[in-house]
Amino acid sequence: MLILVFLGFSSGLPLFILINLVQAWLAKSGIDIKKLGLFTLVMFPYPWKFIWSPLMDRFSFGSLGRRRGWMAFTQVALFLCVGAMGMLDPIAQFSWVIPLAIAVAFFSASQDIVIDAFSREILDDNEQGLGAAVKVNAYKVAGLVPGALSLILADLISWTWVFWITAAFMLPGLFCTLLVQEPKTYGEPPKTLEEAVVLPFREFVTRSGWLNAFWILAFIFLYRLGDTMAATLATKFFLDLGFQLTQIGAIAKLTLFWGSIAGGVVGGVWMIKLGINRALWIFGVPQALSILGFAILAQMGPDPLMLGIVLASEAFGVGLGTAAFVAYIARTTDPRYTATQFALFTSLAAVPRTFTTALIGYIVASTGWFNFFLICFALAIPGMLLLFKVAPWNGDQKTTANGLAL
Repeated sequence: MLILVFLGFSSGLPLFILINLVQAWLAKSGIDIKKLGLFTLVMFPYPWKFIWSPLMDRFSFGSLGRRRGWMAFTQVALFLCVGAMGMLDPIAQFSWVIPLAIAVAFFSASQDIVIDAFSREILDDNEQGLGAAVKVNAYKVAGLVPGALSLILADLISWTWVFWITAAFMLPGLFCTLLVQEPKTYGEPPKTLEEAVVLPFREFVTRSGWLNAFWILAFIFLYRLGDTMAATLATKFFLDLGFQLTQIGAIAKLTLFWGSIAGGVVGGVWMIKLGINRALWIFGVPQALSILGFAILAQMGPDPLMLGIVLASEAFGVGLGTAAFVAYIARTTDPRYTATQFALFTSLAAVPRTFTTALIGYIVASTGWFNFFLICFALAIPGMLLLFKVAPWNGDQKTTANGLAL
């Protein structure tokens, strides 16, 4: 579990750098909201990572092993790319910002592939729920660095130093990677690249049939659609309301940490008693309701107390929902093809954050922030309704490979 704290933090940091730090950097430089919305397209590697995930099942990188080698490589690459980005002028050198941001997204998505596989393989089946809660909340806590500390530093020192200091938070994950042991291999690993590509997809589709595979993929796409869209341009939303960067950073520092910790403790312990199916139902409710907090803040204006409540509620609710969601995905993967299948499912979950959210700037410009958040809340409902199909309340709560209640 301690290993998952370090690796979960390392996994979450690059995404929050793109969502929070880079967004604030560009917004303060004068980039308009439509362009900021389109800028989210740089995160396209996340939903496409399943394309190169078979390479990480088939090949090792260096002498550290199949999992640790790839983790170390991506962590070093992320440290260098994030630091280098801060050395650019966001206006005059915007054409260089884009490829560096894409590189961060690519190495981040690649790191996610191997960390997800690593965590699935070091945990027993009965530990998947608690392990998911620990990793997800460490992932969320990572948002405190670019979403709080870095924003406070940006008012005190140059952006170049802010980016290098933020990049340095990748190093604890790298040290963890170098210290841990390579996990044991389940079954026979793919002998050829063709096996690494074909067998994981064939196993998933033939496991319970095409129709069940469709319901699983639809659920994975929709379950976090609403809250993902609501949070994508949150920093821009707070700035538009009139909050200062230091104000946002200080309040986020106080609320996100404790909200995430509370979500991790409650989610991890409660999920053991509930089972994954019921946890998806119960935890999905506060996840959806947290979206309405943004709508209320849009009506109230720059109220620091309400900002703290919104951030704490979002951290707690989404932390709960995501923990159950990741546990469900882990349960759905076949241990023989962990990297590829996990990447396929999490790639689908990342589609809303990358492509759907590219339209957010235009939606907000047309509807305003209040109506936008109401739309996000409505989009959270279809994923909850699919629980009747993929994880019924009274279904079998055992950890199974088929992802459907027996």
